[in-house]
Formats: sequence, structure tokens, C-alpha cells
Amino acid sequence: MIRTKGGSIRRSGTGGSPRALGRARARARRRTRARRPCRSRQRLRRVLALGLPTAWGAIAITYKLTCPLAQQNGLGARIATCAVFFAVGTGLMFHVRRGLLRELRQIRKVAGATQGVLLRPPPPRVDGLAVAAAQFSADRGAGVGGDLYEVIGTEYGVRVVMGDVRGHGLAAIGTVAAVLGSFREAVHDEPELPGVLRRLERAMARHLRERAKAEHPSSGLDPDGSVAEEFVTVLLLEIARDGEVRALNCGHPWPYLLRTDAGQGGVRGPVEHLGHGDPLPPLGLFPLPADLPVVPCGRLLPGETLFLHTDGVEDARDGAGRFFPLTAALTDTVRDRPASPQAVLAALLTRLLAHADGFPGDDVAVLVLRNDRVHTPVGHSESAAQHSTP
Repeated sequence: MIRTKGGSIRRSGTGGSPRALGRARARARRRTRARRPCRSRQRLRRVLALGLPTAWGAIAITYKLTCPLAQQNGLGARIATCAVFFAVGTGLMFHVRRGLLRELRQIRKVAGATQGVLLRPPPPRVDGLAVAAAQFSADRGAGVGGDLYEVIGTEYGVRVVMGDVRGHGLAAIGTVAAVLGSFREAVHDEPELPGVLRRLERAMARHLRERAKAEHPSSGLDPDGSVAEEFVTVLLLEIARDGEVRALNCGHPWPYLLRTDAGQGGVRGPVEHLGHGDPLPPLGLFPLPADLPVVPCGRLLPGETLFLHTDGVEDARDGAGRFFPLTAALTDTVRDRPASPQAVLAALLTRLLAHADGFPGDDVAVLVLRNDRVHTPVGHSESAAQHSTP
């Protein structure tokens, strides 16, 4: 590698022709010249940012000290003096405001890129499943709150996590990062869901220890502190190639199964709540038990949809204090017509925001997955039997 002032030139082998090196140096000089106007503009903006307020102040002081009109006590002189100082103050305020807005735009740009890496949008399709997701924070200044989700295709099937960290807004982002980072690695390494959940538990415990050391560097973890009460609800799903759905639930709302052909299939309606027994406690409150039985949730047939959500959806209230009717909203969305995940998401969030007068009081996350695979080896009748709640 040969480095020049304007860039670097990569050489292969032990030598290079003089003509090739000359062309490379010429390209480096052109890049350097292209950067100079940009640097000149930046330098000019910095000079103006410092020079304009200084010039305004110098003009005002010079006027007050040397102008005969400023030494008079008449009404006109006072008006003129006030006008000069008002112009100076207004110019300074506008200059400061422009600087703050420019800095705020830059901070939001960086924060948006960071948040996009942390809670990145899922791909539209994962191993034959159509996917749509959305979330927003209860803190209007934050793009990411305490809710988390991820959909990853692995050799063991499509694995999904949906979670909700205690609290909301910027304070919960560290826990979200710890849980999602562990999940993204564990789903490829662990052949069974219990192994994934235990990896999440260890990551959560490690995160809490690090926070405790940061908040109480001398005395260790304070049992009465905020870290001692930190926890996260987690729903883990595994969707096999044949549509078989298996779950582990740590204190999170169970998903909904949406059908569009319920009238042809029998007694069940278009929306079914897949609630199977009592969930495990949230991560961070108590250690996981030694035995982690995976809950079978039936099969997701082609054309059927899973709707996952955080409790911010059901807990949203209107002006009269009434909770959001999630089951009724889902039924109206899928009744008598097939709906894509994006359509389900848009219709549900539209009704939710209308119900909550524009902004719910808690973080909200919604994840919709539809089976678009063309073949499932198990028939509809067997699936209907397995979908029934014990």
C-alpha cells in the first residue's frame, strides 16, 4: 500500500509500472482538489458564524459611543437607539437558532442511523413468510422505545422474537440492544428454543450487572435501585417449513391467528387468540426454571397470518378511558377479504391512533407474518384440530 496525501493507492505484487502509478497519483490529486471547495465552504461558514455576531455587536457599541444621535435624550433618539439594539439582538437570536436547528438535524440523522441498526426493519419476505412490522415510542423525541422484534430465517426454521422492556423511550434502549444482539446470534447456534431463551437470560443478566456497576461503582447493585426492577417480556416463536408453530412465552401477550376462509372451515371465526396456559415470568425478575417446555401452537397454513403485538396496543385508551378493542379491530380487518401483512398493519394502526387520539401512552410494536408458501404437507382438517385451544 502506497499512501498519498489525497488517498491511498493499492499495488498488487512487488512492483508497479510507472504509468499506472502516475495515473493513480493523478486520481488522488483530483480527489484532493474536489475536496478543497467543500472545505472552503465549511471554513467560510465558520467565519460567518463567528464574524456576523461580532460585527453586529461592534456596530451597536460604536453607534452608542460615537454617534451624536445616541447621546441625545429625545424621543426620536431613543427610538433609533432601541431599533439598533433590537436589530442586533434579533440577528443574534436568529443566528443562534439556525445553529441549534442545524445541530439538531445532524443529531437526528445520526440517531436515525443508529436506531435503524438497533431495530432494523425486517425484510419483506423471510423463507416464504411475508413480513410487515411497525413500532413507535411513547417519547415523541425518540424513534425507538422499549419494544423489540426480529424475524430471522435459520436452518431450524423461521425464528421470531417479540419483547417489551419495562419503561419506555431512551432509558430502555440499552436493554433492547442487549436482548436483540443475543437473539441474533443465538438463533443460528441453538438447535432448540429453550437454548435460545437461556442465552437471552444470560445476556439480560450480564446487561443488568454492567448497569449496576455503572450506577453504583463503589457499593455494587442497590436492591432498591432502578436496575433491580428491570425486566423484559419475551415471546419466542419457531415456524418450521411445514408451518408448525412452537413458542416460549415469558410474560408477553400471546399472538393472534388470522384466517380469511373461516366460514368454509367450520365453527371458529376469522380471529383466534393463541393463548396456551400460563407464561413464564419475564426475564430479569426470577431465574428461569430448569425445565422449559415448548408450547405447540398448531400449524400456520398457507394464507393464514400471525399477528404479534406488545401490550401497548391493548392498553391504549380513548378519552373516556376505554381500552382498544383489538379482537374486534382484527376481525373487521380480515373479514370476507384476504389482507396482506402491510394492509393488516396499516388498518390496525389507523384504528389504534384514532382510538388513542393520535398518540398512545405506551410504546407500541406490531409484527405481522403471513404464510405465503405454496405447499404444506398436512391437510386442513389436521391443522384445524391442532389449532384448537386445550
